[in-house]
Amino acid sequence: MAFNLKGRSLLTLRDYTPEEIRFLLDISRQAKQERRAGVIQQRFQGKTLAMLFEKRSTRTRCAFETAFGEEGGHPVFLSMADIQLGSKESVEDTARVLGRMFDAIEFRGFKQETVETLAKYSGVPVYNGLTDLYHPTQILADLMTVEEEFGGLRGIRIVYCGDGRNNVANSLMIGSAKMGLHYVLASPKELWPAEDLVAACREYAAPTGATITITDRMEEAIPGAQAIYTDVWVSMGEEAKAQERLKLLAPYQVNAAAMAATGLPETIFLHCLPAVKGQEVTVDVIDGPRSRCWDEAENRKHTIKAIMLATI
Repeated sequence: MAFNLKGRSLLTLRDYTPEEIRFLLDISRQAKQERRAGVIQQRFQGKTLAMLFEKRSTRTRCAFETAFGEEGGHPVFLSMADIQLGSKESVEDTARVLGRMFDAIEFRGFKQETVETLAKYSGVPVYNGLTDLYHPTQILADLMTVEEEFGGLRGIRIVYCGDGRNNVANSLMIGSAKMGLHYVLASPKELWPAEDLVAACREYAAPTGATITITDRMEEAIPGAQAIYTDVWVSMGEEAKAQERLKLLAPYQVNAAAMAATGLPETIFLHCLPAVKGQEVTVDVIDGPRSRCWDEAENRKHTIKAIMLATI
């Protein structure tokens, strides 16, 4: 089923229905097939994309830039050293100007409020490439990777280990609930997600058959997991809390014992990257045969291309 998403922003997956997410995943699969077959399209010819970055990036920047460029469009990278955003010029005024010059805007930075303001005042689609609260483009790639591995999404048990209230964990819970995956969080209670978000996700889960389970016990979370997911223990901007986080999260490391404890030989390992090998995950797991991190990283490109194809 096709949906008319032209002009829509992607600020959080909370704004998208399960059917719309499915539509984006179907386009992603098509884009990947075209890329693998060497089919060259020029669907963004004559179009421009502003890429605003407050935070450094490998996958997000490369995915947006190459996906847009391959389709004949012109992406323009703008760091905070390049423009006046939030310093000499308000976010509202920056949005108004960029909306007059570009067909779409990508933002990667700190405050969710910034990307929402860009969307409100620019008049063009705005894409959240990561904020402190959400990381929706990452989760589309995660869902695509799980579906490639298992042939579907509904009923898959995905366990996230570590910092349970960071942007990836928040968005993975939302995406899982909307697409029918059983989301399990193994995290110290100090790092559990906001109660209102959990409540919202349980509402999203009701019609899809998904479940939301939150525990501080790895031994309760891991058995039966078909996918185990983790992220860095110290998020960007929280470096001052590094020692505290390392101590708090050490019991939640994904290692060979954790993978074996699922009881399933088909369990895959996922990580949004970059990884600190030896902290949240051991080398033998992330570089091992059950790791799908590199497929996941590649799928950032195909899913981001799909978002732009659907909305531009």
